[in-house]
Amino acid sequence: MTSRIALVTGASTGIGFETAIALSAAGFTVYAGARRVQKMEPLKSHGITVLSLDVTVEESMASAVAFIEAAHGRIDVLVNNAGYGSYGSLEEVPIAEGRRQFEVNVIGLARMTQLVIPAMRQAGAGRIINISSIGGKMYEPLGAWYHGTKFAVEGMSDSLRLELKPHGVDVVIVEPAGTDTEWGTVAGQGLLEASAEGPYREQAHVMAAALASTSGQILSTPARVVAATIVRAATAKRPRTRYPVGRGAWSVLALRRVLPDRLFDAVLWSAYQRFTG
Repeated sequence: MTSRIALVTGASTGIGFETAIALSAAGFTVYAGARRVQKMEPLKSHGITVLSLDVTVEESMASAVAFIEAAHGRIDVLVNNAGYGSYGSLEEVPIAEGRRQFEVNVIGLARMTQLVIPAMRQAGAGRIINISSIGGKMYEPLGAWYHGTKFAVEGMSDSLRLELKPHGVDVVIVEPAGTDTEWGTVAGQGLLEASAEGPYREQAHVMAAALASTSGQILSTPARVVAATIVRAATAKRPRTRYPVGRGAWSVLALRRVLPDRLFDAVLWSAYQRFTG
């Protein structure tokens, strides 16, 4: 039996990088795509094919999918992992940056999905794994653009799961908590650039410290742990619709479900203020 074919987007670092390795170790033929091709060079030693892939460029996305389908006739698993976190007050973040956040986190994910669906539908099988976040169920101050995209991914994935079910294609959402990658540091830097000196400066410094805390500190989960969950989602005979993963993921989501909004607001802000030292 031939190995299953997987495409992982956003594979230059972090969750995507570790997922490509984990899927290869699980027996998949893996294609890893990202803009920073040089950072994916180590993946080649795992038998992974690396592709230049920019999820904001139509030609780049279409070419990547066409290349894989020409070689194998199909893509069995798409892991939509490409994304980043744009933080800062809604008032101060330029609208062009807000559009870019949605272009990468939502529109790119949707277009990659559109491109793989026809072959999956014709085969009557396939799996689309969308990397959301616990941030698709909760919120943070100065995170309106980022959380808006993740809420969108959640809703889009739920609708897609129902419409593709008759065609044998599964749609799965993975919801990581804070992960030990460069994501938090980069998001925190962007937040300070947007809002560190203006009317939101107090919140900005608290939130930047909280975001940075996911890099190697108490709230962080190793990217390989998230990758292992993605492999489970890819290989389960009947996958769950959602896979929360990481330290605190289940407890945060449980609190969000049971607490009234204003009480959750207070609990969240109190928790984040401890990062200011």
